[in-house]
Amino acid sequence: MTDHQETGRLYGVGVGPGDPSLLTVRAAELIGKADVIAYHCARHGRSHARAIAERYLTGRQIEEQLMYPVTVETTDHPGGYRGALDDFYQEASARLAAHLDAGRDVVVLAEGDPLFYGSYQHMHKRLAHRYPTEVVPGVTSVSAAAARLGTPLVEAEEVLTIIPGTLPEEELAARLAATDSAVVMKLGRTFPAVRRALERAGRLDDARYVERATMDGERTGRLADVDPDGVPYFSVAVLPSKVAALDSAGQPYAAAGAAGAAGDPLDGAPDGAPDGAPDGSAGTDGVGEVVVVGTGPAGPLWLTPEARGALANATDLVGYTTYLDRVPVRAGQLRHGSDNKVEGVRAEFALELARRGRRVAVVSSGDPGVFAMATAVLEAACTDPYRDVPVRVLPGMTAAHAAASRIGAPLGHDYAVVSLSDRLKPWEVIARRLRAAAEADLVLALYNPGSKSRTTQVGSARDLLLEYRSPQTPVVLARDVGGPTERIRTVALAELDPADVDMRTLLLVGSTQTQWVRRGGGAEVVWTPRRYPEA
Repeated sequence: MTDHQETGRLYGVGVGPGDPSLLTVRAAELIGKADVIAYHCARHGRSHARAIAERYLTGRQIEEQLMYPVTVETTDHPGGYRGALDDFYQEASARLAAHLDAGRDVVVLAEGDPLFYGSYQHMHKRLAHRYPTEVVPGVTSVSAAAARLGTPLVEAEEVLTIIPGTLPEEELAARLAATDSAVVMKLGRTFPAVRRALERAGRLDDARYVERATMDGERTGRLADVDPDGVPYFSVAVLPSKVAALDSAGQPYAAAGAAGAAGDPLDGAPDGAPDGAPDGSAGTDGVGEVVVVGTGPAGPLWLTPEARGALANATDLVGYTTYLDRVPVRAGQLRHGSDNKVEGVRAEFALELARRGRRVAVVSSGDPGVFAMATAVLEAACTDPYRDVPVRVLPGMTAAHAAASRIGAPLGHDYAVVSLSDRLKPWEVIARRLRAAAEADLVLALYNPGSKSRTTQVGSARDLLLEYRSPQTPVVLARDVGGPTERIRTVALAELDPADVDMRTLLLVGSTQTQWVRRGGGAEVVWTPRRYPEA
């Protein structure tokens, strides 16, 4: 079959997860026609890939065992585990190259898919640029596990994350918390860490276990029930689709057709029975939870993995409508939007939902503990009838830090954070705090500097600060940080114009030590030294 070729052809052939009948027609054809069949194996010489493909072998092919020198990360090789494997792959690819140079077609068998965590790829990287090559895809263990569970893996806009169980436990927990669906590969000795990571991410109850999918000895079940001492390498952890998931009472999160629908606004909701709350038919067997989630100043790039996971796992989202609109719509999840001036009502609404067994995420921009919803929720949670409702606060990137990062490091030394809004405290208090911070020579981060109904605060603050600071003190005006209309610019304190400030602007006022420098290319940078002159 190779007389007309100068060299043989290299084939990376996926043989699927274990059942020989799951090979593709193309894979079976190539295995039957190959001059050389190569496969990886451990020192005992047995190969799962060869066992799967055995029925398609003719007995006339040359077989090349590519035997790993090590299977665990202990070796006396001078280059360590990685060095031992690199030498092995180099030697194995040289053996295959000799066959290819002799005009023989070589099929390298790969469990699952050749380019999906497969050993074949190490041959591919060393040989594919030198010889005609074809990769034949195979059914992965991910697809096999989902099929054996009989549960959808991902639906609609859900995101599937494939994670190697060999990652550090904290990294595993972060990735599991941040995704909709997941499959964790390479369990075996990593199983205890994977189980702990699932628990830390709040996903253990959802996790399923699949061992030897489509092979003899196949086993499936709840991951939480699995004995860690008996978990083989050929097993995976699965977090299936949430779209069809049922709540604790065995009912869908929302009725058919209601996926992603918003609850009624909170305005006018009677005490103890907020509009949009479930009727008590679901989730009444126990108390739920309220998680106050900081989403950062704008957009998903500012969202922490933990916050992303809390938003994905909630049955209900509660928040100011503008902030709710930043959160992706998920099937089965109820959304309860309201006006920006009803923090107390919103907090009680969320707690009431949780009291009825719902998992509630209160959506807050920036960091929820900085002029945001965490205070309102905790204030209500410390009163009857909500004292026993679990409440967690998840931090987010606050606007001051986001704004500072855009211009340099103006918050590099001590700084104070002050809200200029006098809606909840008198201006006299604000002025006293500004004066104290100015006398202490602190950099100032000024939140809520102005709005349509508050037009005098910026000018009053500027005039007060000029009593203590040079007219040339840099003031950073950061508007819509992270958003589509972001604008960052710096002006001298004496030139600060209140007309340039609106409710989406944050001000950073430098100390006497803050530097305002124009660097190469005209870029401006503002930074405050960490060392004070007298130090």
